[in-house]
Amino acid sequence: MSGDQGQDGGPEPAPAQPPLIEYPTTYTFKVMGKQEHGFREYVRGLFHRIMGQEVSPDSMSEQPSRGEKYLSVSVTVVLLSEEQRRHVYTELHKERRILYYL
Repeated sequence: MSGDQGQDGGPEPAPAQPPLIEYPTTYTFKVMGKQEHGFREYVRGLFHRIMGQEVSPDSMSEQPSRGEKYLSVSVTVVLLSEEQRRHVYTELHKERRILYYL
């Protein structure tokens, strides 16, 4: 039997990998949308709803696109778990005003 097969002849299971992110951690989300109707405050309120706590304006920054039609808002928060990080992305995906997120 070769070294990369398990006892049942199937592939050897991969060794457990350490998590890519260690929690709790400070994490920055980037959210992009059209620069209209107070998009920055909309994003702040959205993160307040998702995270269950107030997001400080100091933990946010913004960058307009060249033509200033779109706005990228960076929001830095403290995440406690991978499940929480995934939950934020799931909620961002549901929002119509969010055109793109990282």
